[in-house]
Amino acid sequence: MSPTLILSLIAGYFVVLIIISILTSRKATSESFFIANRNAPWYMVAFAMIGTSLSGVTFISIPGMVASESWSYVAVVAGYTVGYLVIGTILMPLYYRLRLVSIYTYLEQRFGFWSYKTGALFFLISRAVGAAFRLFLVAGVLQLAVFNDLGVPFAVTVSVSIFLIYLYTFRGGLKTILWTDTFQTMAMLVCVAVSIYLMADELNLGFAGVVKTVKESSMSKIYFSDPKDGKFFWKQFASGAFITIVMTGLDQDLMQKNLSCRNLQDAQKNMFWFTIALVGVNILFLSLGVLLYQFAAVKGIALPINPATGAVIGDKVFPLLATEHFSLFAGVVFILGIIAVTYASADSALTALTTSFCVDMLDIKQYEEKKQTRVRQLTHFGFSLVLIVIILIFQAINDQSVVTSLFKAAGYTYGPLLGLYSFGIFTSRGLHDKLVLPVCLFTPLLTYFINANSKAWWGYEFGFEILILNGLLTFIGLLAISRPRVATELNPVA
Repeated sequence: MSPTLILSLIAGYFVVLIIISILTSRKATSESFFIANRNAPWYMVAFAMIGTSLSGVTFISIPGMVASESWSYVAVVAGYTVGYLVIGTILMPLYYRLRLVSIYTYLEQRFGFWSYKTGALFFLISRAVGAAFRLFLVAGVLQLAVFNDLGVPFAVTVSVSIFLIYLYTFRGGLKTILWTDTFQTMAMLVCVAVSIYLMADELNLGFAGVVKTVKESSMSKIYFSDPKDGKFFWKQFASGAFITIVMTGLDQDLMQKNLSCRNLQDAQKNMFWFTIALVGVNILFLSLGVLLYQFAAVKGIALPINPATGAVIGDKVFPLLATEHFSLFAGVVFILGIIAVTYASADSALTALTTSFCVDMLDIKQYEEKKQTRVRQLTHFGFSLVLIVIILIFQAINDQSVVTSLFKAAGYTYGPLLGLYSFGIFTSRGLHDKLVLPVCLFTPLLTYFINANSKAWWGYEFGFEILILNGLLTFIGLLAISRPRVATELNPVA
């Protein structure tokens, strides 16, 4: 694939997004930007959330990981269903009853000022680093495929990409994103479906043959044997449930879309159908992974190997096959798919960061609409610059293991949110509010220390369930600084 062709695809893709933005952002207000005027159709929200929930990392990594992890990720996906059930029956009724714009406002009503600011701060850090990491990886792929040959510096690639996201989101916000993410989710699903179809055709497999190939492959194994193994089913299942509760139910990015529905009943319908769709999409990704390795084996294609371990570098398998060994049409579809899933996640993250900062840190509702618009757009531009700076820092580090560690460290910041919300919902005690931030800063560090030494101490290797430990330690820390609630305190949970 020529760089000119790929660049033309990217340009055409963003033209479509900008046209959608122009059509959907007319007469947009702050309420449109933050919660789409609370009148979004639930089925559109459900479909748009699929693209938001995934990312370019997911798009590349899930198919690539089946060689080393088999289908162990199925356990995480199964756990999602429990997590979404908790969100739909416990968290969403709470958010709708309080008519929240930012979900962290609940913490102020339940505990006080510092708890509220702590929750919002941990979200801002987590989402900014996470969104920047995902954009960094995909920008790297595009840089190698296109912009190096054109002599375009990486900083320019990143800056232009984020500027384009800013351009189609700064006016309409969530109102626009529901439409653009619907388009991008469709593009991503078409990419996966076309890739599976084309490989099946090359391997002379019909639908039944694809199902049989995937089912009988050694890469479709699910692990039930050793509880100490990081891939053990029930560990992964529990992790999937808690990851969903925290990274969807306690994350402004995804809950902002849920809060745009007309009422609680619509939001719950959205969550139900979204859950079914997301499970199906992840099964498609895992099936795609099996077919990718089968395709490479039949065609005798040498896959990239990590010289230190001798193992296949899973994250490079799909990009390599799609851009160098598939047909031109399939390569085009791959590029569009990875752009779609990455920017569906990034535009939503940028809007959520703007919403949380405006509502939680600036208390934007105190201003008239004209000033709200000005403050909101300046904040949106500011976070665009923040994402550029973080990505350029990642690029300057130039060590994939260090950058990945930074991304994982950002994941630790969801543990305090899990502890805070669990303590607020499942206990009736108050907190010494000024001590909340120190506790929430200490527990991720303690969690990291335990995780780094658990294998040497107990022979136990933590996987995704490290989030559960982090939340539990936060809950214990909050219990230590808790106090009985007085009768005059507001009880939004009652």
